[in-house]
Amino acid sequence: MFGVQSSSFLFLVLFTLAPFLVSSSSIQDPNLVVQDVHRKYLFLYTYIYRSINASRRNLAYLSCATGNPIDDCWRCNPNWEAQRQRLADCAIGFGKNAVGGRNGRIYVVTDSGNDDAVNPRPGTLRHAVIQDEPLWIIFKRDMVIKLNQELVMNSHKTIDGRGASVHIGAGGPCITIHYATNIIIHGINIHDCVQGGNGNIRDSPRHSGWWDASDGDGVAILGGRDIWIDHCSLSKCRDGLIDAIHGSTAITISNNYFTHHDKVMLLGHSDDYMQDKNMQVTIAFNHFGEGLVQRMPRCRHGYFHVVNNDYTHWEMYAIGGSASPTIYSQGNRFLAPNDNSRKSVTKYENTPESEWKHWNWRSEGDLMLNGAYFQQSGAGAWSAYARASSLSARPSSLVGSITTTAGALICRRGSRC
Repeated sequence: MFGVQSSSFLFLVLFTLAPFLVSSSSIQDPNLVVQDVHRKYLFLYTYIYRSINASRRNLAYLSCATGNPIDDCWRCNPNWEAQRQRLADCAIGFGKNAVGGRNGRIYVVTDSGNDDAVNPRPGTLRHAVIQDEPLWIIFKRDMVIKLNQELVMNSHKTIDGRGASVHIGAGGPCITIHYATNIIIHGINIHDCVQGGNGNIRDSPRHSGWWDASDGDGVAILGGRDIWIDHCSLSKCRDGLIDAIHGSTAITISNNYFTHHDKVMLLGHSDDYMQDKNMQVTIAFNHFGEGLVQRMPRCRHGYFHVVNNDYTHWEMYAIGGSASPTIYSQGNRFLAPNDNSRKSVTKYENTPESEWKHWNWRSEGDLMLNGAYFQQSGAGAWSAYARASSLSARPSSLVGSITTTAGALICRRGSRC
């Protein structure tokens, strides 16, 4: 039996974390959310019960919880290195079904150089990401990986930078997810990415072909689904830091730290590209920091849940869009710049008010600082935002603590991250 103190602790943890256990409705069958809630409650209850009854050390282990549902799912575990693939159970939002390379082999990257885009050498990151089988990719040591061509990922892969300081870019092309599914990118630094392409690139063990010039994005997602990008630090790329286009959907972008960039995030290819109408993206627990200008994100068509992010810098605007996207902003903290002409969080791109006033853009529970304001539009009823709702927001007053460790973490073996 639990003691009184342990029972009270269990109740407190369950009560505190319960709002986060409401996960996104399935892209294809919204009723599956009920099963997901039950699964996560059962997982959390079992996890806490075992931890409390194990030892005093495990009780202290639970006390590191922050209220960030992703981090609280795995970061308290000092044995994370031996249980790396448990990370795949921690996704939330529209990308919650992204399992990456779960149940696959651990692939250790040992070679940070020798990037051959057509015949990649075993031990390189490129050799790992093109394989057909599920792989959980980790790094033997700290690495700076400067690629000769964009890194085209095959499906069912996790890039897991925990335990090493991994930098991708550094003056070379970066990551492309091209009609692939089940991708997790976690714990790496992506910066100084340039154009690639106009050359042959291998995208599987059995196929290589000609690729036109890329845009120079940090992460380019084209026709991808079930994608989760978590705890990465991104800056200074030629085009976008993260762009998702060409019918991509079921994406979660969480716990990242964005800095020093103009056009941060594009979600939707163009105003007349109708295949993006079903796009669903969750943007949660990120820190949009110094040196950012615009597109945090810039949306077209689709459904976008922007929840519990910390916006401390923008020069033009934070959230923008065109082509009637549905944007649901919840529990964010917006700190406007001192320039009185830049106080608006939002920008309706290249569209007269007579048109954009019918678009569904809603701010709920956001904290507006230094004169920031959110220009709402469209329907007031919550039902209009059902397809743009993917998890329950925490109060905006907690955003600082939820996002305080956004970006690539320093994880040491044998210790909590």
